[in-house]
Amino acid sequence: MTHINVLDPGASPLDYYGFELRRLREAAELTQRQLGDILNYTGSLVGQVETARKVPTPEFSERVDAALGTGGLFSRLVVLVLRSQLPAWFQQVAELQSRATEIYAFETHMVPGLLQTRGYARAVLGALDQTDLDDRTAVRLGRQCIFEKVQPPLYWLVLSEAALCQEIGGRAVMREQLAHLLSFEGNPRINIQVLPFAAGAHAGLQGAFDVYRFAGDAPIVYTEGYNSGHPTANPDTVQDCSLRYDHLQAAALSLKDSAALIRRVMEERYGEQHLA
Repeated sequence: MTHINVLDPGASPLDYYGFELRRLREAAELTQRQLGDILNYTGSLVGQVETARKVPTPEFSERVDAALGTGGLFSRLVVLVLRSQLPAWFQQVAELQSRATEIYAFETHMVPGLLQTRGYARAVLGALDQTDLDDRTAVRLGRQCIFEKVQPPLYWLVLSEAALCQEIGGRAVMREQLAHLLSFEGNPRINIQVLPFAAGAHAGLQGAFDVYRFAGDAPIVYTEGYNSGHPTANPDTVQDCSLRYDHLQAAALSLKDSAALIRRVMEERYGEQHLA
């Protein structure tokens, strides 16, 4: 077991977080169990975070900040911790997402990570690998904090109807996931259009992609393979994918009709009468 006294706060954001949590808890003259009681977590969990054996969540961090009066220190730190726990090949992408002022995403077969629920994310991440699943799920969900910024990005998603029908995690998980998509109705900064099967051949047949736009920097196109990400600022690629996205939006259902289709699939395919 890692001993807290040998934790090097400079080793990683996770180690620094644990080191500071231990230091400030002791300064408040609280045991791990006492702090856990205040936070409504176990003392064991507090100890695991302090020894860098458990990845903290944004919720945990908010409660620590409130309990120890740290002025939001841990809520700021957790962003760095979660990003550092992402696969190395994806860390640059997460940084791009956090800086983008506009994100245009096209997905062919599943809901993208920025809009996934915990159950859906867990099912996706655990399809082939169950190790550290709780931590990996927390890390993925942590990326969604970009929508909580003072100036969150404009996010536009064109989602293939196939993603609504691909049952990931079971009926209950899918129902919760589709309900989550519907929760963004009326939010002008998170817009979801469904590309229906009836669209036939379309501009995105070559696969999913994102377009990131920034204040003052060139836009970037991102595509993904197995355990590899491919961001590029090549002007020709950006122009091509921007044009493709315009055509995908034109072929997709309106925001209102997209919500109606999501709701219909949720009720008819994953309705409560089918969950038993």
